[in-house]
Amino acid sequence: MTIIESIAERIGAIRYDGLPSEAVHWAKVAILDTVGVTLAGTREPCAQIVERVLATSGGECLIFGTDRRAAPLDAALVNGTASHALDFDDVSNSLGGHPSAPILPALFALAETLDCDGRAFIGAYVAGFETETRIGRGVHFHHYEKGWHPTATLGVFGATAACCHLIGLDQARTAQALAIAASLASGIKANFGTMTKPLHVGHTARNGLFAALLARDGFTANPGALEHKQGFLLVFNGAGNFDADAILKDWGQPYDIVRPGLAIKQHPCCGSTHPAIDAMLLLRAEHEIRPERVARIDSWTHPRRLAHTDRPEPQSGLDAKFSVQYCLARAVMQGQIRLEDFEGDAFRDAAARGLMQRVHAAPHPDMGPQGDKTGGEHLGAEVRVTLDDGRVLAKRVGAALGRGPDNPLPADALAGKFANCAGRALPVAQVERLQQILSRLDESDSMRAVVAAIAVEAPERLARRA
Repeated sequence: MTIIESIAERIGAIRYDGLPSEAVHWAKVAILDTVGVTLAGTREPCAQIVERVLATSGGECLIFGTDRRAAPLDAALVNGTASHALDFDDVSNSLGGHPSAPILPALFALAETLDCDGRAFIGAYVAGFETETRIGRGVHFHHYEKGWHPTATLGVFGATAACCHLIGLDQARTAQALAIAASLASGIKANFGTMTKPLHVGHTARNGLFAALLARDGFTANPGALEHKQGFLLVFNGAGNFDADAILKDWGQPYDIVRPGLAIKQHPCCGSTHPAIDAMLLLRAEHEIRPERVARIDSWTHPRRLAHTDRPEPQSGLDAKFSVQYCLARAVMQGQIRLEDFEGDAFRDAAARGLMQRVHAAPHPDMGPQGDKTGGEHLGAEVRVTLDDGRVLAKRVGAALGRGPDNPLPADALAGKFANCAGRALPVAQVERLQQILSRLDESDSMRAVVAAIAVEAPERLARRA
């Protein structure tokens, strides 16, 4: 049996009724959070350009936060791009990226066509999450450091697995779909900080759904596409740079969504900047640091994370999301990081630019590859602030708030984030109703009804009401 066939067998064995309560809880948290950031992302130029170029003109699947509909594959592409437009969606260390954004836009489009219930939807989501993160365990961290964007290159397997599960494909056709997905995997980190990064996710969601639908109708592929001498593992990682056994080992024991779990972002920027931001916010609160008193800021993070966040001169709002210098400057100035900090020309703000010149980023000496092997920190950061009177203040954090089940984002912070994001596309009353629906997703008998709560009413209907 090939690796893909073994994965397909395990996917088919997942049932909602067999999921531990913790898996259901975290699935609902992830779904709520992803819907919120997707609604906010629909207002971003990247999602709007994708929809305009596709020239969508009718279909059965909702373009989130609008009254417009498109064909399932087009809806998955547009909503998938929107889900990652703000880089505010959840994170998984096993995946080395964002686990929910590749899966849920595809799954929502499919769920509308099937009109399944919420329990089937949650079961399919967990199957997709487990698939992508288990493959991640087999290829990291070489895959990440080589320059692949795992949210896309691995997320396509998660989207495919979730869609196969929801359709109810048998083991053989699920294996065919995963093998198709191996040829649809793509995405390079060189495009971080541009519109192409969220486009990776849009294509991943579309391709996952596409692979499942092709396999359903009898399309063929090589079930040995992972371990083949010219297959995914050797082509993407290279000989000696992956552990195939880790993909199947301890599958579901526990489910990856339970432990090590997922991270819910509290800041709307690259997750690799978050531990440094948290350290800075703690220092600011403890010592009432004012920007004009700061002579120098030193920021140390894992070299793997510094590789794409050491951006002392960001050239756009998207670029600024990956600049630890910009994010730390905003943290000192405001005591928080806001969506507005990455809109328009906010990244050019003179005060922020001035403070950024005093931020110096470097790899942490205790958080390199040797630390990885000895169980050292790779999600943490250390920040040292030198004040104008010579005083030095320092703070080290092991992981950002929200990073995993042992350090969860508080419930009120999660609810506030959802309200802030969803409120960019929907009226307040509708946001509150949608939050209630999603928090009880396992009680829903119709995903079409759930998706209807994400749509805005057509202007002419609102005019008639007025």
